[in-house]
Amino acid sequence: MFSATDYRQLSNSNIKISPLTLGTMTFGDQNSKIEAYEQLDFALDVGINSIDIAELYPVPPKADTYTKTESILGDWLQTQDREKIIISSKVAGPRRKLDWIRGGPSSLNEENIVNAVDASLKRLKTEYIDIYYLHWPERNVPMFGQYKFDPEGDQKGGKQIPWVSIYDQLTTLSKLIESGKIRTIALSNEQPWGLMEFFRIARQHKLPIISALQNSYSLLNRTAEFGITEILYREQLSFLAYSPLAFGYLTGKYIEDEKAVGRVNLFPGYAKRFDKPGVRYAVKQYAQLAKKHHLSLTEMSLAFVRSQWFMTSTILGATSLNQLKENVKSYSIELSDDILDEIEQIHLSVMNPAP
Repeated sequence: MFSATDYRQLSNSNIKISPLTLGTMTFGDQNSKIEAYEQLDFALDVGINSIDIAELYPVPPKADTYTKTESILGDWLQTQDREKIIISSKVAGPRRKLDWIRGGPSSLNEENIVNAVDASLKRLKTEYIDIYYLHWPERNVPMFGQYKFDPEGDQKGGKQIPWVSIYDQLTTLSKLIESGKIRTIALSNEQPWGLMEFFRIARQHKLPIISALQNSYSLLNRTAEFGITEILYREQLSFLAYSPLAFGYLTGKYIEDEKAVGRVNLFPGYAKRFDKPGVRYAVKQYAQLAKKHHLSLTEMSLAFVRSQWFMTSTILGATSLNQLKENVKSYSIELSDDILDEIEQIHLSVMNPAP
């Protein structure tokens, strides 16, 4: 389906990735090793060369499952041509207070980042990681369903909460690039201020410049269009969208059956981003629009994300091979101007219900 001519250049690097990326956060929990291999083999067969993982996967992160995704991928990689596959992984910072990761990462300091990279390389059974992300900022920012910046998050007991400077984070990442352990660096769940600081400090001190941003983007969450997309354009920064189906809401299954089998019901309380007023209304509106144009809601939702001018690659995650096949098939769908205009009208009536 995809060939090398379809691949997109990752900015500030010599890496090219497919317009679809395989997400793996179900591997090791909802998906067995055998099921994971089936998805990986299928992705490779259709020309997807980009695979996204993280040290804390599978999701939701748990002490008895984290790292399993990397281990599964590492075993699979032993039978593949490593140079043809682009592997992304991520270091977890302290904001989510996951004390069982590396004994509780207190910060994104040199020791924690280096230990995270070394452990990931060991599990992946490879000598290098192509794209290495900071999974989320260490500093106080709104994350995972929060949408307001709260200055009080910078304080504890009347004192300023310290965080490792962006300069120090970049210095550590620079050493890892020089050592050959990672090829290029990227950010995830980042905000406009942080993006520009990473650019400014890297240029000022001749440190590595980030190659990509990976944030949530879907019909229910287009907050990247406020501030971030201008940065993508002016800095020529690559963008990868995760959760393009909004935790399964944009398949429509939870509208048809509130108790439908899926991550929302398997992991109660984990999908708080989507437990907001306006989500169900928006999904119903988009579902009706898709039906009107003889599309499934899944097809329309994925085609919309892919059609955005700033999209480098869309991350697809699935809990079954059939789901993955349907998601990949949607890549060939082109939305008409009429459909895009109608999508915009719905968006204006219920804007970003799940930020």
